[in-house]
Amino acid sequence: MTPRYARHQRTTLAIATAVAAGALLTTGLSTGASAQTGSAAAKAPLAAAPTALSASARGSLVKEAQANASETARQIGLGTKEKLVVKDVVRDVDGTVHTRYERTYAGLPVLGGDLVVHTSKAGRTEGVTRATKSAIKVASLKPQITAAKAEKQAVTTARSLGSAKSAADGARKVIWAGSGKPVLAYETIVGGLQDDGTPNQLHVITDAATGKELFRYQGIENATGTGKTLYSGTVSLTTTQSGSTYNLTDASRGSHKTYNLARKTSGKGTLVSGSTNVFGTGTASTSSSDQTAAADAAYGAQETWDFYKNTFGRSGIKNDGVGAYSRVHYGSGYVNAFWDDSCFCMTYGDGSGNADPLTSLDVAGHEMSHGVTANTAGLNYSGESGGLNEATSDIMGTGVEFYANNPSDPGDYLIGEKININGDGTPLRYMDKPSKDGGSADSWSSSVGNLDVHYSSGVANHFFYLLSEGSGAKTINGVSYNSPTSNGSTVTGIGRDKALQIWYKALTTYFTSTTNYKSARAGTLSAASALYGSSSTEYKAVAAAWSAVNVN
Repeated sequence: MTPRYARHQRTTLAIATAVAAGALLTTGLSTGASAQTGSAAAKAPLAAAPTALSASARGSLVKEAQANASETARQIGLGTKEKLVVKDVVRDVDGTVHTRYERTYAGLPVLGGDLVVHTSKAGRTEGVTRATKSAIKVASLKPQITAAKAEKQAVTTARSLGSAKSAADGARKVIWAGSGKPVLAYETIVGGLQDDGTPNQLHVITDAATGKELFRYQGIENATGTGKTLYSGTVSLTTTQSGSTYNLTDASRGSHKTYNLARKTSGKGTLVSGSTNVFGTGTASTSSSDQTAAADAAYGAQETWDFYKNTFGRSGIKNDGVGAYSRVHYGSGYVNAFWDDSCFCMTYGDGSGNADPLTSLDVAGHEMSHGVTANTAGLNYSGESGGLNEATSDIMGTGVEFYANNPSDPGDYLIGEKININGDGTPLRYMDKPSKDGGSADSWSSSVGNLDVHYSSGVANHFFYLLSEGSGAKTINGVSYNSPTSNGSTVTGIGRDKALQIWYKALTTYFTSTTNYKSARAGTLSAASALYGSSSTEYKAVAAAWSAVNVN
């Protein structure tokens, strides 16, 4: 997250998604509380909802899919030089299997070549969702420019964006299929730090024939003791005792750990521990040894884990039962928070003057949801797909907040309302009418893809609010909303629980790295059809909500 007064290059959460390598929701009632928990939807599994797979069961499915990858490639019409590499497998309650693949061509990774194969219980291929419809065919695998030239250009680009790094971390040959005709290219990664102190992991794609920059994205993404938190009150935390010492290790949730960086910007830091099983004081402090921020971060991590587990049957960010880790007190006066898929960790700054740590519940949910996106659809962090990436984290972060049902931080459709990032008590973003933040888009236009991804996310955030709560004025948990529509229509919401199920299913089975808003409409309609039927109220509501934000 970045306050608008602090930086002119980034004006909202500086969180990106990792694509090639790892890098801040409805009842249909007009008034009253709508704090439904995710567990309500989980009590009666839908036929097309994902089943909970044990690590061994998932491993077996992945192994089987990889063993059959050559035949699958032939069946779906890939060329002889192309191979499929299994990334993930999702099995629905009704036996349908969705297998997500990365692709190689002549042994080179194909960026933007990912696809999902949908197979019936009987083993029949029922469809393929592709990141690109273009055939992967390259005339020559011999580059016309050197890797050194591509690296030099990437470093120049990184330096123009604030990095002080003088050398790249290397360049590799790839096939770029993320836009236009697939071509031989170099992918170069430049590390170091960004201009606000955020770790840098700039990926630059360079045409290997012409030297032209084709694409760039940032690989760093801007998520039983007692925790006396700053934002969520006094909460229960699962901790670990070692002798007479207690530490913030959550063995029940993939051994998630919380570390204190004590103002450093590298390394893990020190595991937060103490002689009592109480962490934090419940009040703000500028001390780098204060444990309050750690208590908030640990609480956010456990609520996010439980939200995904109880709402979607997902066991951890990678769905493999392994917990990430959190780092607090990053840097000095660092007004941001970010997810980094390469370390599989969340990191939180302490805000302006080190007095407002960015560790609120919806921020934690937002951060870890970037990890979920990176390990499912892998939405490119640029253009419309980047807006969908950001919106996914806002949507799921909002879901976490409602799921937790914490009286100190009731669920709402405001993003970052607790952390005072603007300095005047206003939220960072609004889902009912995104333009209230001064920059986000309420509806789609041909120029949306040119906006910063934190602003283009407004279209999907608005869609989700309308799908959940509907249009018009209402009050939820004491917060007043008044959501408009671009076409003057009246939208009736289907409830947040169902809206979340539809978005998650689309993310995990129908979205790819290049999904744009038009494709997101198609993907969520496919998800609604699979979950509720193509003639259902839910399906019609998805169509109406997209039309209401001018995505047709």
